[in-house]
Amino acid sequence: MFKPNYTITPLILSRIAETAEIKAAVERSRVLPLNEAQLKRQAILRMAHTSTSIEGNKLAQFEVGKVQEGKTVRAPQKDILEVENYLNALKLLDNLSKTKNHLTIQEILTMHKTVIDGLVDEEKSGKFRPADVYVIDDLGGGKEMLRFKAPPASKVAGLIDDLLRWIRSAKEAGTHPIVVAGIFHMEFVSIHPFTDGNGRAARLLTQLLLYRMNWDFRKIIVLEDYYNRDRLAYYNAEHYDEGKEYQQGRDFTHWLEYFSTGFLVEARKALEQIQLIGYGQVSKKSETVYLDRDELQIMDFLTTVGRITSEDIVDILKVSKRTAQLKLKKLLDYGLIKRHGSTTATQYTLKK
Repeated sequence: MFKPNYTITPLILSRIAETAEIKAAVERSRVLPLNEAQLKRQAILRMAHTSTSIEGNKLAQFEVGKVQEGKTVRAPQKDILEVENYLNALKLLDNLSKTKNHLTIQEILTMHKTVIDGLVDEEKSGKFRPADVYVIDDLGGGKEMLRFKAPPASKVAGLIDDLLRWIRSAKEAGTHPIVVAGIFHMEFVSIHPFTDGNGRAARLLTQLLLYRMNWDFRKIIVLEDYYNRDRLAYYNAEHYDEGKEYQQGRDFTHWLEYFSTGFLVEARKALEQIQLIGYGQVSKKSETVYLDRDELQIMDFLTTVGRITSEDIVDILKVSKRTAQLKLKKLLDYGLIKRHGSTTATQYTLKK
């Protein structure tokens, strides 16, 4: 049974305490739907850019934005596909986060398949790796050095199952979400369950855990930004106590200090974003918009996907096309969305 070894140091404790204060401030801030939708969409764009960038993707953030909008980008097809896949994985993340279920192996495999689709052979997509893996450092001059040997392929499924069991028991025991998410992230990348795409899958699944534990910061926090600003520090923190090969029982304390520090840095940025657009201020009565549950679902879909049609609303809300059109008209009247086209192919996007 997986049982992580770690100490809650004064540094970790102080980071978690301040982050909790910021979380409370973010949650109680008053917000106009359009502003929140725009911040969420910006967060999706940054997640897709930074998480793929960590793995070597060369697309700039504005180019990722073009991919998100379905526009043409002049770049290697592999880079474009990586971003498209990650955007699809973020849609999956948003959908999975609507339930508070425990994380499952099937969800992990589905997330991986979404991230890596078309980038590796089909037999390696959404399936645990069939062979052992080694992380090798190129020292130059034809010399190489073994950095890390992952556990044997035959043990991967069992190790992931042990990790998921620990998550359930840790949540039941009241372990703090930042500690649960941090340990999951570190253990997952150490198990290295897939041939490729482990880092992207780990970051997405860590976010899913946080969302399901109600630590989502209104879905505008982007932890990947912290990792991407200093990738060497990120990799060094992951490998600090790892040794040359995988072993259970290693100490997670150093990683948790790094993880909780990054969490606090990005939480401060999220609060600053809210303050900059006036989230903490009460709007004038004439400007305040109150949306019902269906309208919030429409706005949430728009934030994630970038565009919507009346047919999409029929599928999402299980309503008639006439009802879907009336709901879109209401959002148009509010000034929250704009229409493109005037035929059966009409689409709607967020109003900038």
